Amino acid sequence: MTDTVKLPVVVVAGLHAAERRLAVQELLDTAVDAVVLHHDLRDASFGTVHRHLRDAEGPYDRERVPLLNDCPCCALRADLLPRLLAIADEGRYGLAVVELWGGSDPHPAVEVIAGGEVDGRLLADAVELAGMVTAVDPERLTAELSVPDDLVEHGEHTAATDLRSRAEALAHQIEYATTLAVPRATAHAPGLALLRQLHPTARTVRLGTGALTRAALGGFDVAAARDRVNPALALLPQEHDEAGVTTLVWERRRPLHPGRLHEALELLVPAAQRSRGRFWLANRPELMLAWDAAGANLAVEECGPWLSALPDAAWDLYPPTRRAAAALDWHPLHGDRVQQLSFTAEGLDVDGLTGLLDSCLLTDAELAAGEPGWKALPDAFADLLDPAH
Repeated sequence: MTDTVKLPVVVVAGLHAAERRLAVQELLDTAVDAVVLHHDLRDASFGTVHRHLRDAEGPYDRERVPLLNDCPCCALRADLLPRLLAIADEGRYGLAVVELWGGSDPHPAVEVIAGGEVDGRLLADAVELAGMVTAVDPERLTAELSVPDDLVEHGEHTAATDLRSRAEALAHQIEYATTLAVPRATAHAPGLALLRQLHPTARTVRLGTGALTRAALGGFDVAAARDRVNPALALLPQEHDEAGVTTLVWERRRPLHPGRLHEALELLVPAAQRSRGRFWLANRPELMLAWDAAGANLAVEECGPWLSALPDAAWDLYPPTRRAAAALDWHPLHGDRVQQLSFTAEGLDVDGLTGLLDSCLLTDAELAAGEPGWKALPDAFADLLDPAH
């Protein structure tokens, strides 16, 4: 019995529509027997999705389908997955290109494709993810990662309930991809430097040079991508300085004072086009917290306990990579608890930012009070962590 030849699938994302369309067209023109599937969400607020299919001969299937449960991923499960499976079974095409809507987050879309099933049949038995591309214009990057505009203001949202900012969507699209496609004529040094520092391990290719298809078909590890954007596991960018764009990695061991950190947010968050990482507050010593900021907007979320807060037997519940990292960098007092935040920006004030962050740490006197004293500090982050508080 021979193995089934699977249909390779490349997912293309990008808030910058012109560049995204160029990338999709290049894949269609240079790959052998390619087909493009696109779900247009411009009418998502009204519960409608426009599905478009086209190949080298042009469009051949257009249909309006309902946006189920106000959920774009539900629409992909209900409509995209059966189409992909049918195309794979037909055997007519050698590549399927899934063009995502402008504001779409590629992470959940890729997870849907990788783990989806149709009528009990796993999609992974018939298709394989060959690549994940984000198309971006570096010349617009600095400006668009500096403003708080929401997707809905530009008609790029994916559902009526989509409250994300454009900067948040753009940053996540860049950091999840393994291939970044930029215009051929791009020469904007700060934009390219910012792109490289946001995602140092991605491969950047210029559109129109013939390099995209080869890079896009290089394979995609869904589990590795999941870990790469998981705050508890992610390797932060390295400190770097290029073309006036700087990345600062701030790492400290002692806990942060919740009140002083909260007061400093109005200066910390807009200090960089992009900042992210993990941290811990003195009054919540058991919790690892995720920091995710772009476009002067900050999201703070719980991402589980620090391993130092768990009994040894519970460590087996966590990935080996996290256990190994904790063991290798164990602190005699704080265990694996650590402040690790990266800030990337054009014109970053490294000294000022470092001083401000350091001023938010517990003083020696506050540290000496121990956890009972720390937990008595004002719960200044209740508004971000406990919205119903």
